[in-house]
Amino acid sequence: MAKEKIINDNALVQTEKPDYESEIIRVIKGNYSPKAALEKLEDYHGSDIAQAMDSLTLQERKKLYRILGADMLSDALERLDESEAGAYLNEMDLKKAAKVVSNSIDKLDNLITIDKGEADGVRRDMGVACGYGVVGIVFMTGQHYSVVMPILNSNSSISCTIGKRGYFGYLHWTGGNSRIAFMDEVPRHAHFNLYDKVVTSGYSSVFPPGIEIGKIIHVYNSSDGLSYRCMVLLSTDFSRLRDVSVIDDAQMRERIDILRAAQDSLEKK
Repeated sequence: MAKEKIINDNALVQTEKPDYESEIIRVIKGNYSPKAALEKLEDYHGSDIAQAMDSLTLQERKKLYRILGADMLSDALERLDESEAGAYLNEMDLKKAAKVVSNSIDKLDNLITIDKGEADGVRRDMGVACGYGVVGIVFMTGQHYSVVMPILNSNSSISCTIGKRGYFGYLHWTGGNSRIAFMDEVPRHAHFNLYDKVVTSGYSSVFPPGIEIGKIIHVYNSSDGLSYRCMVLLSTDFSRLRDVSVIDDAQMRERIDILRAAQDSLEKK
């Protein structure tokens, strides 16, 4: 009987797997100071944090981004696939606010000067946007000022896509109306509608995907007849441009790419 009792008692003993996801969510939803929350989160693996992110609201994830350091955040994001990591990166406050110092819209090659430069972390080829959509790309930097090549410049070429339809092209400006640009090289097999949104494609190191550019208001055949040319009404009114943001997610994306490459290398051995 004694032996049977011991066996039965042991059968009741079950090892429960720790619910790390729920523990992490409780930390984020709790009233901890950022320092106290970070101390608690440091006990968890990057994969545990990545798993919990989808169960958080947008505001809770933004709180998490502010708490985690670059190392921990990168470690978590590199556990996710590219589309998931990209979506979370787009939520982060990776922008540097700047004021427009000078701006022109009546030339073929317009330029914009902003009041942030190298001392503020601004570098050449960073994307620039405003509350309405894409503005342009940093062309030249000084210590405290930078020159931006806007969409309204004949040398500008921005990779873009038609909404969620997945058709890609390049945005160009040919002068004239400051609210009109053209999306070129849209494939002939593409199916889309007038007034579909045009957004950044994410297929460059300049802009993350999904930043609004404008909407399609007319469609032409290309000069060679091999593709479509779409007239785009720009979301940004350059004649009223005052405040912009310089987008700086390149370092975070590079870090994730390096971590993934290292992980792939180890898996192949």
